[in-house]
Amino acid sequence: MKRLRQAFSRYGARWALGLLFTLAAVLYVWGAWTSHTIERQDTIIADMRMRLEPYELDPGIVIVDIDSRSLTEVGRFPWSRNVMARLVEQLTDHYGVGAVGFDVSFPEPDTSSGYEVLERLAARELKDVGALRERLDTLKPALDYDGMFARSMQGKPVVLGFNISDQQAKGVLPEPLFTTEFLNGREATAAFGTGYEANIARLQQAAAGAGVFTAIPDADGLVRSSPLVFRIGDGYHASLSLATIAAFLETRAIKPVLDTSVDQMSQAERDASAFDTIQMFTNKAGVVRFPVGYGMVSTVQFRGSGGPDGGAFPYVSAADVLAGKVPKALLEGTIVLVGTTAPGLQDLRATPVSAQYPGVEIHANMIKSMLDGRFKARPWSAEALEAGLALVVGLLLSLALPVLAPAWSVLLASTVFVGCGWLNWYAYTEHDLVLNVFICLLLVGALFVLNLAWGYFFEFRKGRALVTRFGEYVAPELVEKMAEDPEAYNMDGESRELTVMFVDVRGFTTISEGLSPKELREYINLYLTAMSEDIRSSHQGTLDKYIGDAVMAFWGAPVAFADHASRAVATSLLMQASAARLNRDFLARGWPELKIGIGLNSGLMHVGDMGSNIRRAYTVMGDAVNLGARLEGITKVYGVGIAVGAATRLAAPEFVYRELDRVRVKGKNEPVAIYEPLGKPAQLAPAVIDELAQWEAALARLRAQDWDAAQAAIRALANAHPERGLYTLYLERIDHYRAHPPGMDWDGVTRFDTK
Repeated sequence: MKRLRQAFSRYGARWALGLLFTLAAVLYVWGAWTSHTIERQDTIIADMRMRLEPYELDPGIVIVDIDSRSLTEVGRFPWSRNVMARLVEQLTDHYGVGAVGFDVSFPEPDTSSGYEVLERLAARELKDVGALRERLDTLKPALDYDGMFARSMQGKPVVLGFNISDQQAKGVLPEPLFTTEFLNGREATAAFGTGYEANIARLQQAAAGAGVFTAIPDADGLVRSSPLVFRIGDGYHASLSLATIAAFLETRAIKPVLDTSVDQMSQAERDASAFDTIQMFTNKAGVVRFPVGYGMVSTVQFRGSGGPDGGAFPYVSAADVLAGKVPKALLEGTIVLVGTTAPGLQDLRATPVSAQYPGVEIHANMIKSMLDGRFKARPWSAEALEAGLALVVGLLLSLALPVLAPAWSVLLASTVFVGCGWLNWYAYTEHDLVLNVFICLLLVGALFVLNLAWGYFFEFRKGRALVTRFGEYVAPELVEKMAEDPEAYNMDGESRELTVMFVDVRGFTTISEGLSPKELREYINLYLTAMSEDIRSSHQGTLDKYIGDAVMAFWGAPVAFADHASRAVATSLLMQASAARLNRDFLARGWPELKIGIGLNSGLMHVGDMGSNIRRAYTVMGDAVNLGARLEGITKVYGVGIAVGAATRLAAPEFVYRELDRVRVKGKNEPVAIYEPLGKPAQLAPAVIDELAQWEAALARLRAQDWDAAQAAIRALANAHPERGLYTLYLERIDHYRAHPPGMDWDGVTRFDTK
């Protein structure tokens, strides 16, 4: 519970803001607020999906192209209907295509043969020429181009195209698929037109059907979807693509139905909504259903960039079809769409995949979707799916990002961002679902930036301030390490296993009396600088404070080290070497001799930012600290440079130690063994190892109260090493023990009653 409260205290504000962002995203999906910018970005993403989706050439749908070469070889367009008749006969009789759809309308009679002029002359100016009327009747079949075109279509799967408009009614409409009366009062929303430019009656009656080829662009002028059904007056008419595939499948009827998958809709919604499925009853394929969105519109699945070189459908020149140059296998049994890519004929559309996309290929793409039974469609559940994704993404990132380190935050946000994109792409390519994704991507970005900014302006600056404070105590490389993850470090009080060091200058009063103030300042500065560098840089200790000429340091906090004792012992040996080097320099200057004593102890200590409201410091406290201070003072008694407690020796076993004594210091009831570290075994000469063995044997004799043997052994050591005050101290103790026997219950412990 305490940790939970701490988490809320630390991350609660960011969690709340993240959840607020998530709520805003979910409400956007459900339509509580709108944004043209977000809508535009979703449109851009949808366009990009269309361009990126792979495709294969479909030989089952062929486009007969009235291209520039056809205009050159056959003549300018529109061609005479006898040419169109010959084109139909070539496609149906010679090549045996499955169906033909004309992306062209024929709203006016063809008078290019001149027959109407001759007939008018025979009825007026040349009515007295009796043989003329008879001759005209004989020529009529050859000069009646509309009749020729109509006869070429009779009984064949040929579908004409027509356009809807709001200005005029021209030509004859085909029979509607169904009427408003058929719907029994239901409203079937569809693209609507009051006028039309259809085909003349003779042609319409001969064709197998007709379909609307009108392209309806979006607000930005790009064609992204195509209605399958258009409404003109009270009748509903098929698009060119729907009418063409209907002829190909020998369709008996086409009706709109409500999909049973929308059972979750209320009855009012079902009654008022547009029909979402077109149902086709065919002779070849049975009952076929095509899903449509609102307004009976389907998203065009653009395959490729369009045209003879970049599209997904074979193109053949109309001139080659007329001349019979196209291989029969290329056209036999296929669905053929007759259209144009010639720039001057104005049937190039702006689409997401190309600024000049052949209009006829839009119909080809729709037919391909119908043949495959796969439509890119926005499902009724789209909002629920999008809202659910936004909720999951928002909750995950809102809760996780505040508690993660920067590197993990970047990794998580990037993974979720890419995951949202991949999931959207997978739904589009594998399940044909058109889903908006930008709100989720925006949410990921917003939550990441929120936490990044928060981390910089609050956490990072606070962390840097903390690291800056620690920089007064610890080595620069530790400061850099802490800066990478300031959250892991704080100055709060805690208990840790640490090693503490106390360092003091021997005879400082005498030193200060022998130097001028300026020299004393330089003397101390050189000494403290050398000691501090050894502590911080060499073995990454934490410099606690200077107490006059004394130095206090510790290892294991704020950065934890498992080998804190080993680092401290190695540092103490290095500091003694540095002191010896400084001493040689000082003596060369005529300054007093420099000698230092170092006390080390390991154990459980309290570490943290301690002090008063006026001044605070990051320091350590506890019994183990106090013992470390006592050990520094004891070094003077034993004539050694370093004294460590038993806990330190146990925690740093890679060093060789000389046991100094067992002592009971002031304030402690339990005796402790104290040692002098000598170095690592490989660094010690054999003579040192031999001396150490002799000392251990002598110390054992002393504790056994074998004064004679102990005295003889220690005297031999003192003679060999007269500089070692330890041996002199113990010879004096033996004399004292002879005069004042400690008794048989003596435990070999020396008591210190002063600090």
